[in-house]
Amino acid sequence: MTEARTDEEPADLTASERRMWEAYRTGSVCDLSARAADRDDPHAEHVWGPERSVRARVVARLLLHGPPPVPGRVASLKLRGVRISGRLELSGGAVAPYVELQSCRFDSEIQLSEARFGTLRLINCAIPRLEAARLHTEGDLHLPRCRVARGIRLTDAQIGTDLLVSQAVVQRDSKGRAIAADGMSVAQDLQGELLETYGEVSLRGAKVGVSMNLRGARLRNPYGRFALNAPQLTVERTLYLTSIALDYAAYGGSSTPPYGLGPTPTRGRRAQHFECRGGLRLDDGRFGDAIDFYGARFTLTPEQEISLRRIQTPEFRFVGERPEQGRVVVSGAKVVKLVDTSTSWPGPGGLSIEGFVYENLAPRGHFPLSRRLEWVAAATPEYSPEPYERLAAVLRASGEDQDAREVLLAKQRRRRATLPPGPKAWGYLQDWTVVYGYRPGRAALWMAVLWAAGALLFSQLHPPAIKEDEHPQWSAALYALDLLLPVIDLGQQGQWKLEGGWQWGAAGLVVMGWILATTVAAGASRLLRRG
Repeated sequence: MTEARTDEEPADLTASERRMWEAYRTGSVCDLSARAADRDDPHAEHVWGPERSVRARVVARLLLHGPPPVPGRVASLKLRGVRISGRLELSGGAVAPYVELQSCRFDSEIQLSEARFGTLRLINCAIPRLEAARLHTEGDLHLPRCRVARGIRLTDAQIGTDLLVSQAVVQRDSKGRAIAADGMSVAQDLQGELLETYGEVSLRGAKVGVSMNLRGARLRNPYGRFALNAPQLTVERTLYLTSIALDYAAYGGSSTPPYGLGPTPTRGRRAQHFECRGGLRLDDGRFGDAIDFYGARFTLTPEQEISLRRIQTPEFRFVGERPEQGRVVVSGAKVVKLVDTSTSWPGPGGLSIEGFVYENLAPRGHFPLSRRLEWVAAATPEYSPEPYERLAAVLRASGEDQDAREVLLAKQRRRRATLPPGPKAWGYLQDWTVVYGYRPGRAALWMAVLWAAGALLFSQLHPPAIKEDEHPQWSAALYALDLLLPVIDLGQQGQWKLEGGWQWGAAGLVVMGWILATTVAAGASRLLRRG
């Protein structure tokens, strides 16, 4: 049974609790701070005495069964510089009043499991632990600049508007997780600028209705595999894992902090990088506008990875710093525009792009084709044609036909290294003669050289005709050309008697003609298939 509201003030209230009770009825702030910076910091070691303390059970009574407001006022709980002793237990409760606590200190954990709030704001508070699984808020949940000693649990929580954890510092719980928010739903923005975590941030299956912002955040988890573990994360707009400009206006005295600290920095501005010390997993994520890694730094062990398997987003901005160790995996990902730099990707053995589909390339800075081919080679320790064909198709679609041919040529040369000796020799021959058909002008050059050599050779010969009364006029140039061109008959070959070394010379031109014709045909068939 729930206790009815009453105007009666409990008889055992302390002086500070009585002040809180009265402030609640008028919706004003109960400020118990000492007005001294060194004594009001909730994260410092200075002891707050009983004159600044209220019991958690009294706070719970106010929130769940508090007195009605003074006529003409709205009841709300607003505390500043207050110590809450005992465990605040609100699990399963329905809290109607607006709640805002600034620079407060909790002695024990806060229990909000399955509770319902309108708006809850805890600003710059010291909290041992926040247990809020299946919490439901109609409005915001704000935790900016809070320090949480044993983790935050928001599993399956539903946040009606925004979740703000900017500048919070969160340590891990007994299971190694700093923030456990699997299945959480945030209707609008998730803001975590300059967030610091020391344990896994778990957002498996979470949904964010607008953007998720971790600009300048520092996620550290030296105890486990992942610093950010968020497979099947859905963000309707953009996920920002970027640097943040630091020349912004700091929080002032406003009771409601701003939603964002500052934009992604431009060149030359003082910035704090997004840092991830531990693995990052966004497998099977869906991002409506973009994923942005501008200026991101990753510190991985050789066993850890940046896992982006099967993500889908219109724009993927991989423009952070190259990880020194670990792997970057984008296998099966589908993006429309790939924005990257030549220095952001790891080298051989550190990259996997099998099945990676992208439609446009928009590199930042100098990214020559030779470096792009190195990028593909680094991602394919064993030969695979698909990454080369994908790159060639994208280049061709953007009008870079010559570059597309260079990519397909690199694919043939890479494939040649995997062939047995016979086909490998044939591959070398195609490369030397017509460059696998991607430079057909070379075949004409070879033909001209051989024709000139043959014409010069046979100009010294005046062979007898096979049929004395039926033969054309002897022409060394036409005879050499007739030998070189298979199928086409110019009326010279088979009309003259050749002996000794001349026969070997003629046979050589016939063989070279067939080799050139075969390699040209092979190249032409590749060109037709490509078309």
